[in-house]
Amino acid sequence: MSKKEEKKELLIRKVTELVESNHGLVRTAQLYELDIDYRRIQKLVEEGILERVKNGYYSIAFQEKDEESMVVRLFGDGVLCLESALFYYHYIQVKPSYWHIAVDKNTSKSRFKMDYPLVKPYYTEPDMLKLGAKKLQLKEGIIGIYDKERMICDCLKFEEKLEREIMQEALRSYLREPIKDIQKLMEYARARRVVQKVQNRIGVWL
Repeated sequence: MSKKEEKKELLIRKVTELVESNHGLVRTAQLYELDIDYRRIQKLVEEGILERVKNGYYSIAFQEKDEESMVVRLFGDGVLCLESALFYYHYIQVKPSYWHIAVDKNTSKSRFKMDYPLVKPYYTEPDMLKLGAKKLQLKEGIIGIYDKERMICDCLKFEEKLEREIMQEALRSYLREPIKDIQKLMEYARARRVVQKVQNRIGVWL
């Protein structure tokens, strides 16, 4: 093996180790720390060694990565909502094709220009983004998720975005909950401006 080939093999090994140690995703700045300039990064992409996931992010065999780990790495500042939250609370059984994630309204829309994983962002006021948010432990890290009361209020607020069957199952599942925080539900309902919907769709069954 020539010195040039040895140098390239060493470079590929370093890049692979960096990607693996960062759960399958690295930023351009991290590659720069390996003394790899932008021209070399582009060469690695052309050779199929690196994959450009989106602006400023690279991976290896990205399409084979676990979706959850990618979402945690890319959108750890977001909060799972609507169908994604319903799925993780087992209110619906079929995993949504898109990840429904609430994000700060000031978040750059370019973050979501990608083919995998499929993400549907919901741009939210910063103070409203935190309302009812808690932490969900996934295999590769932690991401935000709304508690059940906030989730139900959001489902009612964005009812036109949900299939009728999903909406009905969400309400039925919440009503079956052995412990419900109705005071919190109404607080969220006022904040999300769905008091009338909560009273009409849920209140009559409580």
